[in-house]
Amino acid sequence: MTDRVIRVLVVDDSAFMRMVLKDIIDSQPDMKVVGFAKDGLEAVEKAVELKPDVITMDIEMPNLNGIEALKLIMKKVPTRVIMVNSLTEEGAAITIEALRNGAVDFITKPHGSVSLTFRQVAPELLEKIRQAMNVDPRTLLFKPKVSRLTITKPAVSGKIVVIGSSTGGPRSLDMIIPNLPKNFPAPIVVVQHMPPGFTKSLAMRLDSTSELTVKEAEDGEEVKPGFVYIAPGDFHLGLKAQNGKVFFFLDKSDKINNVRPSVDFTLDKAAEIYKSKTIAVILTGMGKDGTKGAFKVKFYGGTVIAEDKETCVVFGMPKSVIEEGYSDYVLPAYKIPEKLIELV
Repeated sequence: MTDRVIRVLVVDDSAFMRMVLKDIIDSQPDMKVVGFAKDGLEAVEKAVELKPDVITMDIEMPNLNGIEALKLIMKKVPTRVIMVNSLTEEGAAITIEALRNGAVDFITKPHGSVSLTFRQVAPELLEKIRQAMNVDPRTLLFKPKVSRLTITKPAVSGKIVVIGSSTGGPRSLDMIIPNLPKNFPAPIVVVQHMPPGFTKSLAMRLDSTSELTVKEAEDGEEVKPGFVYIAPGDFHLGLKAQNGKVFFFLDKSDKINNVRPSVDFTLDKAAEIYKSKTIAVILTGMGKDGTKGAFKVKFYGGTVIAEDKETCVVFGMPKSVIEEGYSDYVLPAYKIPEKLIELV
């Protein structure tokens, strides 16, 4: 964390919203609004001129929208950008696009774009601005050339892959899921910390770029190879064995590690069923979610891969797993598909 004041550029086409954001940010002793922009073009100019630490970026704006502005800013002056968006299906799809193009994180305006209720999410916004300071903006630009791998001798593996990710997850998942072949012989379960609606957009986005079928997991659905299942936002995703088959169940119990879905929850259930045939992959993200789950996987003789700092937006979750000594492999995201093929 930093001792100095975090300099924030606020980008929003609503003058009222700009004032609300200024009020929230300037109320904190460790941050200060250093400028405003009312559209994407002005945002790019101000980013170059002021070189802020963090930018809060509205998505829907005249002249140049938030996505286009984000792309230009990341080219000219890589900066930590937090997208501010309305919680709609379209908004969720655009947010996933922003995360793929270098945004650090996002926050949703409650109940559409009515600015009056924005104060409800003020603590979350402030927390995300502080967390963003742990990110090196240069890591956000990292886009390796990866080609889809093949499996020549398809096999029934009886294994399962559980991937856990948080901040920066969509980018790392982009380097993994689309590069796995259609005949990958194990089901893949992804637990990405995201609100409802966004996990659906993430699934649709990955499905459009992958040979495997990517979808949100459903309550009571059978777990099968050839699929990548995304845990739905605001539900823990569990697995249960019945008559020689494995099924998902959705769970609304308390948050674990302050999140729901929790990686620990899913890994705990998967390891009990698949034992040594469980492969856990812990990707970029804040905090320690996935560490207890990784312990459980190791306890049953399974395998744990942690994402290397090189491709992490936030080296938190993988670092915790590595420090506890639970990781069998530490790899950058683009090398994980190859290792998964080798392991299954």
